[in-house]
Amino acid sequence: MPACTTNPHVLAGVIARLNAPDYDRWAAQIRATGGCRQPIHLRGKVEYHDRATGRLLHRYTTRHEPDGILRLPCKTRRASRCPACAEIYRADTYHLIRAGLIGGKGVPETVTAHPTLFVTLTAPSFGTVHSRCEKNGKVLPCHARRNPETCPHGRVMSCTAKHRPDDPHLGEPLCPACYDYTGSVLFNALAPLLWKRFADSLRRRLAKVGGLTLKDLREHLTVSFAKVAEYQRRGVVHFHAVIRLDGPGGPAAPPPPWATIDALTQAVRHAAQVVSALVPAIEDQPARLLKWGQQLDIRPITLNGDLTEQAVAGYIAKYATKAAECVGTLDRRINPLDNLDAFKLREHPKRLIAECLRLAAIEDLAELRLANWAHMLGFRGHFSTRSRRYSTTLGELRAAREQHARDHEITTGRLPLFEEDTVLVISEWTYAGKGYSLGDQILAAAITGTPVSHMAGEAR
Repeated sequence: MPACTTNPHVLAGVIARLNAPDYDRWAAQIRATGGCRQPIHLRGKVEYHDRATGRLLHRYTTRHEPDGILRLPCKTRRASRCPACAEIYRADTYHLIRAGLIGGKGVPETVTAHPTLFVTLTAPSFGTVHSRCEKNGKVLPCHARRNPETCPHGRVMSCTAKHRPDDPHLGEPLCPACYDYTGSVLFNALAPLLWKRFADSLRRRLAKVGGLTLKDLREHLTVSFAKVAEYQRRGVVHFHAVIRLDGPGGPAAPPPPWATIDALTQAVRHAAQVVSALVPAIEDQPARLLKWGQQLDIRPITLNGDLTEQAVAGYIAKYATKAAECVGTLDRRINPLDNLDAFKLREHPKRLIAECLRLAAIEDLAELRLANWAHMLGFRGHFSTRSRRYSTTLGELRAAREQHARDHEITTGRLPLFEEDTVLVISEWTYAGKGYSLGDQILAAAITGTPVSHMAGEAR
């Protein structure tokens, strides 16, 4: 039994809930949330009226629910906030990415013949950091050097440790005073702009290969993509992207003969090298020209090769539910007036956050809104994005799941069977809090099979 159940108030809450006459309905609500860590509480009603006569066909109200509320899953994508809801998001992303590689969910199977690459765009170096290197299955020393240099701050730029995968020092600079925290934050803030310019440059290069103008390219070729942002342990983002060439009608049409895998590879390499974003001179620092890092990974995706569609879809889906937590930052916004020492952060993420807040006060950088995204270390883009014609959408996948749930409600008699066009739906809902009391938390964990440590949030 968890230690928290020794608290008499918690025990009283557990006993009261178990003995409540509506316990079965409460347990059904909990099961319906799928193990959500912080379910949303709603109060209100929904009514179904016949459009022709105005007759009330069906009414649902939370007045008769346990505690007078309806509990719904929070549907967050962040695994750090709710593992159960994030798992649904991950699974949806997996099927979205995979459909764009092998077909299904509205995408024809002929898409497997289209040139497709898995591309990783990295960030440049902002200083030497602790890293874990392996060769032939053997872990190598971090930065072992025969005659290591000493930095201007008196630190020896060497590390002979063989770091474990969970070593908290991974990603932290060998000399924090030498590390370019300003450059790291600005790169994160401008990474979405670099991606946009990369995509534009990629299309221009492909148009040149095909002997077309950029305006005419859309009549012959469509560049479809799906990408995800991943944080490296040092606190900067890089992008993993599936890039596919289609005909003018999207995945249903083949690309022109000149749009080959080699042409796409050369265009990706060219675009990654030429695009940049200029940061104006600020305070005592000169203007910066930010570009992608030198490490560029380009690999074709095949059905039976080294990089299969399952591996790519799983890899992208995994990072779609993550954010900057691997760096050690917070998963919520920070008030600029907050005392960072109160959050018990490690020194490296704390300095990155502090740099965001410092740069946010500079007028020339106001449009980057760095104070709003300090908890993301400056990155303000979407983590998982796709082009319009890549495959299905997350919204369509959710709609299909909601329709399935509605069909189940009709089958069990909780909703009437009617034609949607003949019914007027009127609903009124009010937010009433989220999460669980400590007693409910223990029971919810037992019902859903979720560890108590994964259930959090005080109901309000």
